[in-house]
Amino acid sequence: MEVKKETSNLNEIIFETKNLSFNNMIQYKDIQIKEGKVNFIIGKSGTGKSTLLRLFNGTLSPSDGSIFYNGNDILQMDTITLRKEVLLISQSVYLFDESIEDNFKEFYGYRDMAEPSQEVMMEFLKLCCIPFPLDKDCTTMSGGEKQRVYIAIYLSFLPKVIMLDEPTSALDKENSNDVIENLITFAKGKGTTVIIVSHDPKLTEKFAEEVINIERSVE
Repeated sequence: MEVKKETSNLNEIIFETKNLSFNNMIQYKDIQIKEGKVNFIIGKSGTGKSTLLRLFNGTLSPSDGSIFYNGNDILQMDTITLRKEVLLISQSVYLFDESIEDNFKEFYGYRDMAEPSQEVMMEFLKLCCIPFPLDKDCTTMSGGEKQRVYIAIYLSFLPKVIMLDEPTSALDKENSNDVIENLITFAKGKGTTVIIVSHDPKLTEKFAEEVINIERSVE
């Protein structure tokens, strides 16, 4: 039986945690993520920011407490469905040793999705500031270029929630600003909720609509 949390502002809160802890080491204060907003998660290293994203999409399971997605306890949800709606772009970029177009096709194949047209691929590459043709070999790219291709592919899946863990770690300041600005503009147009873990206070100050500060509660 699916457990559903009663809440008066269900349409506004897409994620909510109650007494959440992981591995009996990290304990979180209760958190609310607002639907359709740009949420930045900040805090010192080791406070569990990246772990929180993995808890939100079911990659990790809490040792105690609850996580509600649209009012539903995620432990009672189908994990594959959850991860299709709540998409995590991690810091570790993985691309096949193939062209950009082939990488799109590979990732869509793994999701059993019809591959996008070349026009759609180019649209998302442009969104992520990738000025390369689709036959560009990904093995010849810099770390920052690969990161942007990776973001472009994942963004093209059109999730309901997109979570990014340090998405600009391999980018210079200009590209960081442009990619985040384009991504947020696109997400706002689609009603997509954005959750970003970032150590860049300038990006947070400029783009965040909601800021969630994760503090170390267990030494």
